[in-house]
Amino acid sequence: MRIGKILLLIVVILGFNACKEAKKETQEIAEIEAPAPDPMEFGFHLNDFVVVKDTVRSGDSFGEILQKNNIGYSKIFQIAEKTKDTFDIRKLVAGKPYTLLCTKDDSLQRPECFIYQPNSIDYVVIKFKDSINAYTESKPVKIVQKEASGIITSSLSGALDDAGLSQRLAYDMSDIYAWTIDFFRLQKGDEFKLIYTEKYINDTTFVGIDKIHAAYFKHNKEPFYAFEFETDSIKQIVDYYDENAKNLRRAFLKAPVRYKHVRISSRYNLRRRIKLYGNRIRPHKGTDFAAPIGTPIISTANGVVVESARRGGNGNYVKVKHNSTYTTQYLHMKKRKVKVGEYVKQGDIIGWVGMTGNTSGPHVCYRFWKNGRQVDPFKQKLPDADPIDAKLKEAYLEFIKPLKIQLDGIEVELPEPVEEEITKEAITAIN
Repeated sequence: MRIGKILLLIVVILGFNACKEAKKETQEIAEIEAPAPDPMEFGFHLNDFVVVKDTVRSGDSFGEILQKNNIGYSKIFQIAEKTKDTFDIRKLVAGKPYTLLCTKDDSLQRPECFIYQPNSIDYVVIKFKDSINAYTESKPVKIVQKEASGIITSSLSGALDDAGLSQRLAYDMSDIYAWTIDFFRLQKGDEFKLIYTEKYINDTTFVGIDKIHAAYFKHNKEPFYAFEFETDSIKQIVDYYDENAKNLRRAFLKAPVRYKHVRISSRYNLRRRIKLYGNRIRPHKGTDFAAPIGTPIISTANGVVVESARRGGNGNYVKVKHNSTYTTQYLHMKKRKVKVGEYVKQGDIIGWVGMTGNTSGPHVCYRFWKNGRQVDPFKQKLPDADPIDAKLKEAYLEFIKPLKIQLDGIEVELPEPVEEEITKEAITAIN
């Protein structure tokens, strides 16, 4: 009797284990046979199409791309005509990616949709299966706040490299401080702290710097704070102010070209000696900004163009009268963009860097008049821009409190020195 119970128990255990193994096998089969998720991109189920991804090559046109993929010329003409108000098909840029969604039902796999990506976020969709239509969309972008800091040991670009940061931050900082800091004369030991945001698509793919929201720059031992603040939500007017609500902008920019393009090759100097002229003193009443030919030249302040001509050693030049006190001039242009009588705003392009007139290399000579006399613009106390509205000042000071605390809490660390490996040969040479 006892033996029978033992045999029964063994049978039950074996049966239970068999069921367990069978269930496990079923689960594994189910996991293996589970269909892959349907990939989605640009708002389309990609499994519904034969997907062709490629890059616009030099010389490619919209028509040639479609013609190579079995779309006839008459259809291409219809597509171009019906979509011209949405997207100019002539604006395809070499190196940019495009996608063709082709039918699975046709042995020729003819495209039904063309998708062009002018940048990593935006894309243009041109559909032409039945009816033709085009529209522009953007991928969802996630904004992530970041902090950064650095110290100048050689240059701002070098400090960003040492900290593993994007060079775009240098350009953004130079724009924010364009009126208050001479970025061509940064000092060793100058330091910066930033609160900024980066853009990501699909949560993980970095697609660039968004903007700087708050900054601290210590230049020549003097601190400069900058806080982004919207002063008009309807017109979306945004500016940068310091910790006392003073606008960082001035009536004049520090330079007639953007920081990323240039270097100062010669400064205002009334005692300059030139070898070409027998080392005699030839006063230089301008500041030369060396830059590649074709670099945009911008007006440093609002004003009216009073001269736009080509003359002698000046070459192509433009002169702008800003008010009864200040006038600026821009020499050696490749080409002028403005005419006498035109009103230009601060930052407007008025011409392009060239080598016309007396010049040994491409640059713009920037000249600055105050009360009819040429002076060094870097030694002038230039007028401020309009201050923040008194009604907004209290709200602004409250707004920046947590940002200033956060900025002040960011530590600035010196880059670690590079340790040089001493080789046996070096030791032998020393001995």
